[in-house]
Amino acid sequence: MSTPDAALAIRTTGLAKVFRKQRAVDGIDLAVPRGAVFGFLGPNGSGKTTTIRMLLGLSSATGGTIEVLGEPMPKALHDVLPRVGALVEGPAFYPYLSGRANLFRFDAADPTSDPRTRKTRVASALDRVGLSHAADKKAHAYSLGMKQRLGLANALLAPRDLLVLDEPTNGLDPQGTREVRNLIRSLADDGTTVFVSSHLLAEIEQVCTHAAVMRTGKLVAQGPLDELRAAGARTVTVRTPDLGQAGTVLSRLGLTPRHEGGADVLVADLPPEVLPETITTELVRADVRVRGLTVGGGTLEDLFVALTGEGFDVAA
Repeated sequence: MSTPDAALAIRTTGLAKVFRKQRAVDGIDLAVPRGAVFGFLGPNGSGKTTTIRMLLGLSSATGGTIEVLGEPMPKALHDVLPRVGALVEGPAFYPYLSGRANLFRFDAADPTSDPRTRKTRVASALDRVGLSHAADKKAHAYSLGMKQRLGLANALLAPRDLLVLDEPTNGLDPQGTREVRNLIRSLADDGTTVFVSSHLLAEIEQVCTHAAVMRTGKLVAQGPLDELRAAGARTVTVRTPDLGQAGTVLSRLGLTPRHEGGADVLVADLPPEVLPETITTELVRADVRVRGLTVGGGTLEDLFVALTGEGFDVAA
């Protein structure tokens, strides 16, 4: 069932971007529900960052339409952008200013910001990303992870209806990654829609409610995370010394068993209508000696590999 347009924070129709003769983004229809944590997945070069740049008015579209927070982009750019926080393609700062001074400078450049609350808002943003202790350190001395945190703080200087994050955990250690994950959750709990592009599949699975998968400029899947996981192919693995009898049972249930992973192992793709407990029951009835039966797949990684033909960095 499609989501009503009024309930969408981001909506694109036929969005396209052509560089010379290359279609970097090829007619995609994105639908990001308000209040969602939306993971934007795809291999390098699949068109994710190009799409984000068009959503934010940083790059013009070759074709199609964009609506952000219910307003047409880039026509409503000046009304929409103050309601959007963004961290795209890595943050850039004045290297010889402190982290705090950088945020003061960026906030002062925003015509919609209130100078009376600037000091309080900067301090709050630094605290939310865990940089209070380094607020007066020069930005050129920040590590990559600290610069990512400062970029997030900049995006949080004012209340936002939408937060767009391109690889927000890049360069962070495991503790920093967990803190960013918790920050994203807290923002979503406050009603902010978070649109996050990441190559870390484990992060997407832990924090996101919805996701989309890009491949060579095309959108090949999107929807609630549970539905996408369910679309991944499942397999059943049976360990038994009675391979012939087990193969006969699996075939009778409509499966196509194959030898894989060991001399006593049979593997078969598992359709949704065949339950693992049914397989177990039928194997026992046939006096098959079952040493182990496991069900695999049905994960976001399985779906990603099936759709793109590529592996994925699943490290946290």
